[in-house]
Amino acid sequence: MAGKKARTADGTYSSAWRNVSKIILRPGIRMMMRLDWNGQEHIPATGPVLLASNHLSYMDIFAVALFADGAGRYPVFLAKSSLFEIPVLGRVLGWLGQLPVYRGQADAGLVLKQAAQLVAKTNSCVIFYPESTVTRDPDKWPMVSKTGVARLALESDVPVVPIAHWGAQKILPYGTFVPKLLPRKTVRIVAGPPVDLSEFRDQPITNAVLRAATDKVMWAVTGLLAGLRDEEPPTEFYHWAAARRQLRQDLRALQEATPAGDDPGTPSP
Repeated sequence: MAGKKARTADGTYSSAWRNVSKIILRPGIRMMMRLDWNGQEHIPATGPVLLASNHLSYMDIFAVALFADGAGRYPVFLAKSSLFEIPVLGRVLGWLGQLPVYRGQADAGLVLKQAAQLVAKTNSCVIFYPESTVTRDPDKWPMVSKTGVARLALESDVPVVPIAHWGAQKILPYGTFVPKLLPRKTVRIVAGPPVDLSEFRDQPITNAVLRAATDKVMWAVTGLLAGLRDEEPPTEFYHWAAARRQLRQDLRALQEATPAGDDPGTPSP
């Protein structure tokens, strides 16, 4: 096969397969959306880099991937190692240079350290969603994020470029499965300069350090998003788990305050 040898274990890839994916995905993505983007000059032309993005819809994966491609970097995602064991899909993921994350280890820190080493070794441009899922914030601002992005950056001294986008949620709102492709909608994307994490690099990688570094990255993302939306951002991140706990507590309190036989959904006279 033309191009580099593809192996799933070490992140090498096939140039031929990457070129095929570009031929297919570039026009395919542009058929689904219009793109208005700025700030690609902040993405390093070479070397390992993390693109930390907000997450509004499964459709934004395509938008941010094409944004990275437009900056001259092939988009790479961290994927569960089990996907690489699927006969056809696993081979294709390997040929495209996507990176396996081995989640079977007991220590999540060791898993992320392994991923950081792989990112640095392969000079990958990795798209990372620190929230780990589509935001549940009622106003669609970023939520409290997982600390994996900070660990990946600090373990191997990899720069983190903040990315914000707005509009993908209009094409495929969270919880729906049929995209609204017509009329074509515009997805706006902007990248900022790499987040300065130098204050954390000489410190032990503790939970407190990881939280502070992650929040610094996500405030950079939130600031970019506020510019796209022309709105004031919130002063704190939405905490989805805390909101769910509070909802459960409120429901229990309502049930306990409702006399037996009464309908809790019917207001008392």
